[in-house]
Parts: sequence; structure tokens; C-alpha cells
Amino acid sequence: MKAFLIKWGINSFAVFVVAHIVKGIEISSPLSVLSVALIIGIINAFLRPLIILITLPINILTLGMFTFFINGFLFYLVSKVVKGFVITGFWPAFWGYILFSTISFLLSIITLEMELLRKVLDY
Repeated sequence: MKAFLIKWGINSFAVFVVAHIVKGIEISSPLSVLSVALIIGIINAFLRPLIILITLPINILTLGMFTFFINGFLFYLVSKVVKGFVITGFWPAFWGYILFSTISFLLSIITLEMELLRKVLDY
């Protein structure tokens, strides 16, 4: 449960940063930020693997680059599901997801390193 809450917090922060940096992505409230982070996590866990599997031949032909477009589309899809989260087009969704995943990845690495350091220092 603790790991889930940490990841949700990281993703919420990443969504908040993306909404302030990428033009064409707007978020109206803190509740929307939390909702977007939760929905992105659910979609990435269940829908994204299925779409990746279905588009596997295209992904192989493009050496995996098509995955960026899938991620952008899923980010755009979240804007249609969550009220208060607006993405004005595909390209803001595309660049927004790249920034979102980069921030989320880096913060996850930092928190993992901090957790490992904490365990080492406890011994």
C-alpha cells in the first residue's frame, strides 16, 4: 500500500508539472491532478499492454517508436475521461506524456535509491 501511495504521489506531481510546462494541457483542480494520476496508472496497467500487443507488428517495423504515439493517445484518452483535465490536441498529449514519463521515471529512481539507502543505514 505504501508503494502504491508513493507512486501515485510521484505521478500526481508529474501531472502537475506537465500541466504547467506543456502548452495545450490544462488542469483545473488538485482533485483532477489526483484523478489523472490514478487513471493513467490504471490505463497503463490494463489497457496499454493490450494495445501494445495488438500493435506489435507496427512496433517492430518502427523499432518501438510507435509506442510513443500509443502513449500520447492514451494520455489524450485520459483527458476525455477526467473532467478538469484538458488536452487541446495530439501533439500536446504526445509531448506531455514524454515529459510525464521522464519526470515519473526520475522521481521513482530517486525514491528507490532513498529507500535502499535507508535500509543500508538501518543495518
